[in-house]
Amino acid sequence: MTTHAELRVPTRFGADREWSERAARPLRLVTGPGANPTGEELAALGAGLIRRDELAAELVRAVRPNELHRALAAGPDGDVPEPLRAFYDAVGRRPSWVDDTLLAHGAEACRTFGMDAGLVLAYGSLLGGYRTAAALEPLVRTGRLAGGETLRRIQETSIWWRAVTAPGGLDPGAEGYRISLHVRVMHALVNARLEADPAWDWELRGVPVNQYDQASTLGVFSTSFLLHLRLLGVRVSRPDAHAVMHLWSYIGWLMGVDEDWLPHTERRGRRLLYHFLSHDPPPDGNSVALARALIDMTDDVTTGWRRRYERERALSVSCWLLGRAALRDLGLPYRPPWYGLARIGANLLVSQGLGRLPGGRARLLARSERQARAQFRRWGATLPPGLPPG
Repeated sequence: MTTHAELRVPTRFGADREWSERAARPLRLVTGPGANPTGEELAALGAGLIRRDELAAELVRAVRPNELHRALAAGPDGDVPEPLRAFYDAVGRRPSWVDDTLLAHGAEACRTFGMDAGLVLAYGSLLGGYRTAAALEPLVRTGRLAGGETLRRIQETSIWWRAVTAPGGLDPGAEGYRISLHVRVMHALVNARLEADPAWDWELRGVPVNQYDQASTLGVFSTSFLLHLRLLGVRVSRPDAHAVMHLWSYIGWLMGVDEDWLPHTERRGRRLLYHFLSHDPPPDGNSVALARALIDMTDDVTTGWRRRYERERALSVSCWLLGRAALRDLGLPYRPPWYGLARIGANLLVSQGLGRLPGGRARLLARSERQARAQFRRWGATLPPGLPPG
């Protein structure tokens, strides 16, 4: 295994500053004064590309994959090998800043955002993440994010998202907690496999699943998630935003993101995300292939006018959330933002109107749960834990 001492900052870092600064300009506008990284922060960004999640890496070095899968299924209360017990003990020592009241508040806020949360995660966060080639090669090597696997992977991500935002979902042993740790270990397994692959381009990419890319991915689930919700007219109050950032900071910590790169607040999250995007490489062939697969992901479960509608809706809301330049980078056709504008109109009545009335939040939450059930049924998927059948 290649060690950090043997690595230099990968050439992908700041590979095309003209493109990355242009792509990151909208983030800079909402970050405020002092957006640029200091010299120390710049060095940390480059170093993050050659650092892995060492706690999980040590675990996968100590336990054979087959045994590890069985032990993870047993959970923290099961009979597990000593290395996995040490791993569970380490993640069980929560940082002092974790606040259970804020976790519950942030989880409820996420559930209240309803169908707009799903639109943002798919066509803002995920599709926006494909705009840069930064973290895509490991995803493509797994073979799980292209072709017919795209919808299945989106469903799995949705189940995880529902689990971590369910009431008590991050309590030790709860479904969200368990899945998050499982994903963390799976990332370490993928990392170990790719690090051992002679074809892996260390000089260009650094560590396959590295701290830089993990922290950047956390930013699309937290910081850009809130920014894109507001673009759809969703009311995100300051207390809700603070609680959501707290929730995702803890999820990031559980999943192995360095403490120094946990967002904690929106302002800090915007600044961090600006640092990442302004040093990311431009899109490549993987970006285009994954973007097209995401836009077309419902083709296998829809027909006729519904298939065309789903695709046009996806393109329209993507144009609204990401802009024409982003879709051009991804090789996708431009569409007028009719669906984004329609969501703004609906949210002026529902989120901004109903949500402010007495009992409005409870109504929004019930409405959001109905929407989630309908979405999983359209997919033909089993309802995830924490989502009552209704």
